[in-house]
Amino acid sequence: MKYVDEYRDGSLARAIASTIRAEARPDASYRFMEFCGGHTHAISRYGVEDLLPPNVRMIHGPGCPVCVLPIGRIDDAIRLASMADVTLCTYGDLMRVPASGGKSLLQAKARGADIRMVYSTLDAVRIAEVEPTRKVVFFAIGFETTTPPTAMAILAAERKGLNNFSIFCNHVLTPAAIQNILESPEVRSLGAIRIDGFIGPAHVSTVIGTRPYEFFAEEFRKPVVVAGFEPLDVMQAILMLVRQVNEGRAEVENEYIRAVSAEGNVKAQQIVSTIFELRDSFEWRGLGLVPFSALRLREKYGRFDAEKLFSIETAPAQDNPACECGAILRGVKRPVDCRLFGSVCTPETPMGSCMVSSEGACAAHWTYGRFRQHVSNRERAAQ
Repeated sequence: MKYVDEYRDGSLARAIASTIRAEARPDASYRFMEFCGGHTHAISRYGVEDLLPPNVRMIHGPGCPVCVLPIGRIDDAIRLASMADVTLCTYGDLMRVPASGGKSLLQAKARGADIRMVYSTLDAVRIAEVEPTRKVVFFAIGFETTTPPTAMAILAAERKGLNNFSIFCNHVLTPAAIQNILESPEVRSLGAIRIDGFIGPAHVSTVIGTRPYEFFAEEFRKPVVVAGFEPLDVMQAILMLVRQVNEGRAEVENEYIRAVSAEGNVKAQQIVSTIFELRDSFEWRGLGLVPFSALRLREKYGRFDAEKLFSIETAPAQDNPACECGAILRGVKRPVDCRLFGSVCTPETPMGSCMVSSEGACAAHWTYGRFRQHVSNRERAAQ
């Protein structure tokens, strides 16, 4: 296939669904977690779950970097932006994420803080270059996909000799989160979540390759299939997982061969390794403190580290107690299990980060599946 619309062919999707129904054993059940929010979005948008047999279920994972960022880090960013000589640059989807007390970066901007939405890391570098009297801080966030551009921004600032540019680093790592989920009591001991396999992230895997997932397949006996974001990609990945489970295999397979290789983007990996090092631990919303799951700047580039320059000490902060975002990110609950979903919590009035980001599970369900889900809930309640 050559063009994107070919990966959205309904007749081919139904043919793959028919094969899944034929090969899924009627006396078995299959529970697969799609880690990446892009897959959650695709599953909801194209009605993938409607094509699957009842004994094949998808579980939403924590694969949205905006969603997993803890409230305390948003509080830090608001305090930074409130300093008189600081300009905070950020991506647009962070602006409305709720912080402590219902605050947000958007509200801070309305109160006069110099917060600017940018489309790339280099936009922030350019602002620092043309406004030398401002201390420009880039709110760096994302999985392995967006880490190389942040590293390139550091190198660009160094090359230009900028002394007024820094980053507030919140880059986190996918494999550590998958391991945390598999080692959690909810999966291993309590049985609250049963995961038979993973759909591995697409964009992340273009950078890190497929090899980092081999540990999970071997250690936890869980198959992983790296897949693209189109509906046929997802359907084919589900079929590949069903076949692995049926055959008792736990291997890493690559459905997204048009973009992902075993070794990944070695050049990008080298650049990231030059600029960043592992943190001992980092807090994830919903997962808590996860060891070796995030990056920080190496000492050599400490002059670009906003946490050092502004002595940032993240204070613990609590989520809205009625919001189930943490449980949804762990796969314990679905968006429709949250009593706020679709009532006080909508994309216009988000109570949690899962409803803010376009890759969040709640936003995807609201946009593409809310009414169907509510009808099915009412039908179950009436039975």
